[in-house]
Amino acid sequence: MSQILIVLAVIIAAIAFRSFQNPIIRKCGAIGILVASYLTAYFLTDSHIAGIGGALIWFLLPWIELLTRIRKMRLPFHKSLEKQPPPNSRRFPTLEEITDEIEAEGFEYVSDSGWNWEHVSQFYRIFYRATDKMQATICFTEQDSVAYAYITLNSRTASGRIYRTWNFPFSNTMKLAPEVKLNRSAVASSFSDLLENHRQFLDGISVSQDELTDNDPELIPQLIEKETGQQIRHNLDHGLIELAEQPDMFRYSWRGLFFLYGQLVKDLVKLS
Repeated sequence: MSQILIVLAVIIAAIAFRSFQNPIIRKCGAIGILVASYLTAYFLTDSHIAGIGGALIWFLLPWIELLTRIRKMRLPFHKSLEKQPPPNSRRFPTLEEITDEIEAEGFEYVSDSGWNWEHVSQFYRIFYRATDKMQATICFTEQDSVAYAYITLNSRTASGRIYRTWNFPFSNTMKLAPEVKLNRSAVASSFSDLLENHRQFLDGISVSQDELTDNDPELIPQLIEKETGQQIRHNLDHGLIELAEQPDMFRYSWRGLFFLYGQLVKDLVKLS
């Protein structure tokens, strides 16, 4: 009976810690869940090895998703962006608010575009500011019952280099193409903060305005298609993806699944 009470006390403490907004206290709550799992397995078996296994089982759960859904996914090599109507306010309630923030910084609206395949839908609202040759994009992804949004800022050079700042909330699902230099800014609280972070990023790596190239706003969707294709080819060359049975389709290889597993574990630790 005392063992049950100990486990319950740890679980209650973990839930209490998880209710706090402070990230350090929340992580203590996540550790408490691991401790409760360890104690449960240990008390049932009287084995420390079983207890460690009980705690580590949380880190094996991503493989259920990887083996049952991700491995079966088939994605197209060539994605063509098409004009799309924006998601309604129920699906993406802050779209117009973010749009107003971006336009207040002098960016001009270019287009609403996106692509759809299987159970995944991606929407892009694209903007451009000619004064500093910068592209801003609101990205909204829906996958089954999960939806998330993020913003990217892109500055390009005539040599093909792409300097990107974004607040994408998760780890990358593929390796970046070598042409892309990424600056992650997950803590930016507003578009103006993200914009300032991008300026500091360019200054920090000594990229001047003279090195950047002008983009024709009407051709930006084609640039996105091209850059996505470069990333896909890069991951094919590195063995993270492989040809699927269907023509012009690819899937994650076993090597790619282990790469994704590492990314998911990083997210579990980061977001816990």
